[in-house]
Amino acid sequence: MAEMVQIRYIVNDVDEAIKFYCGMLDFKEVMHPAKAFAMLQRGALRLVLSSPNPQPGGGFAMPDGTIQTPGGWNRFTIEVKNLELTVDKLKKSSVHFRNDIVVGVGGKQTIVDDPSGNPIELFQPTSDEAKLKR
Repeated sequence: MAEMVQIRYIVNDVDEAIKFYCGMLDFKEVMHPAKAFAMLQRGALRLVLSSPNPQPGGGFAMPDGTIQTPGGWNRFTIEVKNLELTVDKLKKSSVHFRNDIVVGVGGKQTIVDDPSGNPIELFQPTSDEAKLKR
């Protein structure tokens, strides 16, 4: 297996996020030792989920009191074999999309939100150079 990459997402509800990522995007649960924390994995990507909470950890408030919140535009990308089928499956489950499928120079992509509003780019490469596994 390739070297692991870990990304942390702040989510409103860790249990809801686990259902979304594992049920819809083929992640596997690695651990869920506390209500406000879980680790999931998909290939070489480890996704750490934290909900805002007063306990020390990934969802802890900043020194100035700022509460961490989900959302934004930074995102990770998941390569899919058939973007249209993946989009259709997610839309049937009422998942929110930020845009329609866009065709770029390396492939087709769209941005879907997890239940907390964190973006995930779904990407189907159209050239060998753009594939994550070559």
